[in-house]
Amino acid sequence: MTRALRLTDADNIIVAIEAISPGEIASGISAAQRVPRGHKMAIEPIVRDAAIVKYGQVIGFARDDIAPGDWVHEHNVYLHAFDRDYDFGRDARPTAYVAQDKRRSFRGFKRANGKYGTRNYIAILTSVNCSASASRFIADQVTRSGVLDDYPNVDGVISLVHGTGCGLDVDGEAYELLKRTQWGFATNPNIGGVLMVGLGCEAFQIPRWMNSYGIKEDATFRTLTIQEVGGTRKTVEAGVKAVLEMLPVANAATRSEAPASELILALQCGGSDGYSGITANPALGMAVDLLVAEGGTAILSETPEIYGAEHLLMRRAEQAAIGEKLAGRIRWWEEYTARHNMEMNNNPSPGNKAGGLTTILEKSLGAAAKGGSTNLTGVFDYAEAVDARGLVFMDTPGYDPVSATGQVAGGANILCFTTGRGSAFGCKPTPSIKLASNSYIYGQMNEDMDINCGDILDGVSLADKGEEILQRVLAVASGERTKSEALGYGDSEFVPWQVGATM
Repeated sequence: MTRALRLTDADNIIVAIEAISPGEIASGISAAQRVPRGHKMAIEPIVRDAAIVKYGQVIGFARDDIAPGDWVHEHNVYLHAFDRDYDFGRDARPTAYVAQDKRRSFRGFKRANGKYGTRNYIAILTSVNCSASASRFIADQVTRSGVLDDYPNVDGVISLVHGTGCGLDVDGEAYELLKRTQWGFATNPNIGGVLMVGLGCEAFQIPRWMNSYGIKEDATFRTLTIQEVGGTRKTVEAGVKAVLEMLPVANAATRSEAPASELILALQCGGSDGYSGITANPALGMAVDLLVAEGGTAILSETPEIYGAEHLLMRRAEQAAIGEKLAGRIRWWEEYTARHNMEMNNNPSPGNKAGGLTTILEKSLGAAAKGGSTNLTGVFDYAEAVDARGLVFMDTPGYDPVSATGQVAGGANILCFTTGRGSAFGCKPTPSIKLASNSYIYGQMNEDMDINCGDILDGVSLADKGEEILQRVLAVASGERTKSEALGYGDSEFVPWQVGATM
């Protein structure tokens, strides 16, 4: 018998765990054609325009009549708008917290504001793309010099550069997004020192940004502008000098015992496949429930990738206003994509489809499983500081580097990233733990993957895998290196969200 799963009794399809050949029997049905692994096969007649149901939810509609045994994919499935019952707060339940004397801990860097970092970097930020190269030169020169060997408590010097900062409306949304993102990274607890490098004539002026947040230069915050210092070479010299002066101060930070409630876990998925919503994402959701019970925080994001599952989150909103804010962001995205002659179903990607995902609804229902089952306690704008505990949502694009950048700016000090196709990703200054949804990709990309969730298909329970994930989160938060850190990922993945016209 071919291994296949019917996820709920309401489903009219099954998921092929292994490829099904024509004529093979799966769930009592003879396959009419080959069904690739991770893809769907009908197990009952589905008439034209009727709903395709997976996870007990609508994931699309039949383009033509579909017979039992037919492969169900984009050739015979389409999507149209339909009403979803938001019913704010209907499923909200009191959270069962772990007793204080039984709560877990990790070893982190305590900052002056009481927050805890899981890493201790010196970051070189840029106000504009024009200062990107100079910033990289500074970081490279310090790193190559070998001086970091004398400062074992400093994880490194990183240059977080971007492609904007000018050609934008200084009173517009794009400026505000960049302002929040830069502030969020400068104050992330994984950062022990900041050097901000600008050109001088850009739209994103460093003094205006500093004034917005009441920032003053001190031992761990310095600024330079290329035009004022006198060119690239002098800026690099001055920047290296500034970093060398920061290193002893940053190195004075040491790890100490911290409650798990001080973790803010960013949740990401990318390169998803038909297994993601069955293994890695719900297992991560189990870990989220455990972390929330400890008093910690998890940030679910990627608004286009909860589209079609948003009603399930809204029903868990602790207050109606939380659900209403999320509904407002969904409407914004519908209008935003329409303005650019796109549609929400442009996602999933070709790779997602090759892995078995057919529509954005199917992808979203699997992606939302990362959020576990606890209440939704807040909805935050992109790069807004997260000041609520529990499961929260941040409005971000689905594009992983942009989304993760917003989460880290919001305060995330650790990140879990699920993937079925095999994403290559890291996220300095926040360590990224990679979770493979299937054993094949875990073996194929073993040097990139930290945890194999494919063994859930072999009988490992979601609860046990969730516990394994949380234990790894605590270990990484305490200093254990992830695969992406070992490979050196993280500097280039700083990608602030660019909205609006580039002038």
